[in-house]
Amino acid sequence: MASKKKQQNLYSSTSNKLAQYEEKQRQHAIDQKRGSKDNRLALVAGFVALAIAVGAQFGYSAIHPDAKPTSSASASASPTPEAAQTNGPLVPAASLAENREWNGTMQVNKASLGIKLFGDKAPQATANFISLSKKGFYKGLSCHRLTTSGLYVLQCGDPSGDGTGGPGYSFGPIENAPPATAAGTAVYKRGVLAMANSGGAYTNGSQFFIVYADSPLLPDYTVFGEITSGISGLESITKAGVAAGSAKKTDGKPAVETKLGNIVLN
Repeated sequence: MASKKKQQNLYSSTSNKLAQYEEKQRQHAIDQKRGSKDNRLALVAGFVALAIAVGAQFGYSAIHPDAKPTSSASASASPTPEAAQTNGPLVPAASLAENREWNGTMQVNKASLGIKLFGDKAPQATANFISLSKKGFYKGLSCHRLTTSGLYVLQCGDPSGDGTGGPGYSFGPIENAPPATAAGTAVYKRGVLAMANSGGAYTNGSQFFIVYADSPLLPDYTVFGEITSGISGLESITKAGVAAGSAKKTDGKPAVETKLGNIVLN
């Protein structure tokens, strides 16, 4: 039976951060056991409060297989080895990025965005985006997630439309992430194109996010490109906010139906 995939979580307040962090650790351990390849963007608002609470352990990216001890467990038992961090045969070769910058356009609703991809700085993620784009994978897919307070991103590229889907494979590593500040977070600048992941270096897929205003995030996301023109065209989407009925007023499905159109690269 196929395992049930979980949706993405985004915490927009500083309350109960430690409990939420421990729950994410527990959930990740479950995911490792069942081989989940979910994609999610782990956006952590109020990260500084969490960092203080848990010391050097950072948000969803801290991976600890925290199996509960039992009375018969051996104190000297060896930990379960992690899966090898390698890319499978379905992952497009990084050489497709040609170690150069790519220019092109991406349609989001009526907005025509000029884009630049960093095939030199993030060859694996760029090769993946190029490959999927040229296959027409992205055309018609919805942008399923918008955040509008503290973190300002529009997330797209999920064929399931709910944050659980991908291209049928996952890949890594994390490339070209911005440097961390003393607080442990990094600033993802307005216009950045970055890969979403499910908390590990080799859990990228097809989902990516557009940063439409400077946002603090963990330095755990590959920046594979940037919007060079037309980003103001997204304001009709971002200013409308999230759809009525969303669990959180600042995080959910965009109120304006948002879809990707043609992506042209050269």
